Amino acid sequence: MNLSIEDFDYELPPELIAQNPSETRSGSRLLCVGASLADRRFLELPRLLAPGDLLVFNDTKVIKARLIGKKQTGGHIEVLIERVLSKHEALAQIHAGRAAKPGSTLRLAGGLDVRVLGRAEEFYHLRFPDNGTVLELLERHGGVPLPPYISHTPQTEDERRYQTVYARSPGAVAAPTAGLHFDEPLLATLAERGVEFAYVTLHVGAGTFQPVRVKDLAKHRMHGERYAIPHATAAAIAETRKRGGRIVAVGTTTVRCLEASAAAHGAPVAGDSETDLFITPGFEFRVVDRLVTNFHLPKSTLLVLVSAFAGIERVRRAYRHATEGRYRFYSYGDAMLVDRMSG
Repeated sequence: MNLSIEDFDYELPPELIAQNPSETRSGSRLLCVGASLADRRFLELPRLLAPGDLLVFNDTKVIKARLIGKKQTGGHIEVLIERVLSKHEALAQIHAGRAAKPGSTLRLAGGLDVRVLGRAEEFYHLRFPDNGTVLELLERHGGVPLPPYISHTPQTEDERRYQTVYARSPGAVAAPTAGLHFDEPLLATLAERGVEFAYVTLHVGAGTFQPVRVKDLAKHRMHGERYAIPHATAAAIAETRKRGGRIVAVGTTTVRCLEASAAAHGAPVAGDSETDLFITPGFEFRVVDRLVTNFHLPKSTLLVLVSAFAGIERVRRAYRHATEGRYRFYSYGDAMLVDRMSG
């Protein structure tokens, strides 16, 4: 199938880009996408799942990855951490008038002096000072890395709401946004319903917002992301399959993690790995039966993944329905519950 990124474009009125979260996490809308479309509320999710279904969540925790400062020459810069490499080193994007030079020092918020060690493709390799780990220094001096389409500066409320309630493994620089709709009362109701939970960890990188720069999808190369599947999760997936339950992935990052492992091993296996898997139409899904996901940007790899999962025409129809129905889009927006296309 010879597809262009232009096949995944759509018109979105700017006012439908959610700038703030809904009043309550589970108070958002939910578009059910299967053989037909149905408008629901996210609170209704428990009755849309069956006892014995397995919800798989990404438990990554968003770090305060955005730093403001100046170069030695005095120019204003903004640093966005992409990946923490070790206690004192990280990869980052640097937005400045001119490229930062290897060997130079960046003076960042709080008097934080960070040394530029070199380049790693589009990222910079940075060395942080020894008076704390990268994660500790970011927590002290960094800001919430809200996506570029959210126009307000990060508020205290964003520290809480741009984070899932089950986040526990620090390392993401973008939230796995499908999980933002779950709150403690909803999780309790799902458990009472007999729905089971499992977790993976995939630290979402800033690359998730990078545009696809080639028209031919076959020529696009995904950024790599590390992931981890616990033994308990691999066992829960196998047990759910055995009893005929459905695997419901919460978010595209969870899909990539599970399907990357299954593509390599035939089924998800426990352990740590890295994937640059780009899921496009024609991909053979081995694990995930249903997907909880937000509405994604036009011409994005995430929209391509959802289209591969549910079918291009079905997703186009769903997005038209959502725009006409004034759903809220992107990270702080509403959600979809999507059935995998059969056959």
